[in-house]
Amino acid sequence: MAGDFKLNASMMCADYGHLAREVEDLTEAGIDSFHIDIMDGRYVPNYAMSLNDMAFIANTTDKPLDVHLMVEHPSTHIDLFLKNLRKGDTIYIHPEAEYHPSTTMQRVINAGMVPGVAINPGTSVETIYEMLRIADKVLVMSVNPGNAGQMFLPYVGTKIDRLLELREKMHFELIWDGACSIDRILEYAPKGMDGFVLGTTILFGKNRGYADIIKDVRRMNKQSLDADTQNPNYGKKLPAR
Repeated sequence: MAGDFKLNASMMCADYGHLAREVEDLTEAGIDSFHIDIMDGRYVPNYAMSLNDMAFIANTTDKPLDVHLMVEHPSTHIDLFLKNLRKGDTIYIHPEAEYHPSTTMQRVINAGMVPGVAINPGTSVETIYEMLRIADKVLVMSVNPGNAGQMFLPYVGTKIDRLLELREKMHFELIWDGACSIDRILEYAPKGMDGFVLGTTILFGKNRGYADIIKDVRRMNKQSLDADTQNPNYGKKLPAR
């Protein structure tokens, strides 16, 4: 149903001095999953979370983990991640970072986990088209990967519209990652976006409780949907021009 979506906490933005408390507070606040960014300093010019960070969070919560591997040749180390995750957790890889991405994704599937594809702003949908047939989730980057707090790249909106069309026949979930503001959620949740990764734009460093923020996001989206349904043209196709 359009407007139903999951909220994922980008844990690279969390307070690492109190990581266990952060996980507990976000869980109690109603977050749907924890987004784990792993960076190797080669595929992207930055280092982020570690294997140990990921394993700690996996052992601290029953909520699912979405692990985003921004690394070169993920097949080389994929087993390290698989053995520290739980069945049902998600692993995203960037197809252009791998010689044989479908083989790596099959190893994720064989381990009982969810195979995902991550798409950079400069990566066209056509170049990863075949991967969409085996991916259960697609993480579309609305900023260049590697750092939090970047500006939204407007041309990604056209790509998201294209992926929303393909989702109907390819049967994958579509997740927004990067510069995720309330305006973006209110625009794309009604279009059918399945989830949003929340970082410093909305969730972290706001001097507000996580529960209040998450509640506000869902409330504002419901109000927006209710307003749309009152429009007499809601659900009608526009006439051809």
